[in-house]
Amino acid sequence: MATLTRRQRIPFPEMPDWFETIPAKFAMPVVRIEDYTEEGRYVMRAELPGMSPEDLDVVIGDGVLTVKAERTEREVDKNHSEIRYGELSRSVTLPPGADEDDVRADYTDGMLTVSVGMGVEKAEAKHVEIKHHG
Repeated sequence: MATLTRRQRIPFPEMPDWFETIPAKFAMPVVRIEDYTEEGRYVMRAELPGMSPEDLDVVIGDGVLTVKAERTEREVDKNHSEIRYGELSRSVTLPPGADEDDVRADYTDGMLTVSVGMGVEKAEAKHVEIKHHG
């Protein structure tokens, strides 16, 4: 019997910390997150300072929640810049029972909070009848 499993895009939670030690111009931009369950909802908070709500996109489907953000570079002469530009993205696998039709998102003070209802009952395993032709 074959089983399918979903995997988180970044399997090592400590990797975002490791990326922070690389000089900014070489580092891969990482969206820093935290997640937890509160009052029957799965909650994921993403640190996205300096973004406007129009630059953010939250996508949910197939058991995966993805946060995307894009910061465009201003056309000015810079002596020095440690600001990261371009597209940032982070995906997490939703826990069993997550209701993809019950999603809320709020962006306040540089923190995006997305919550997903946990009201879907996990279906019991079912035996499937095998038809034999022969």
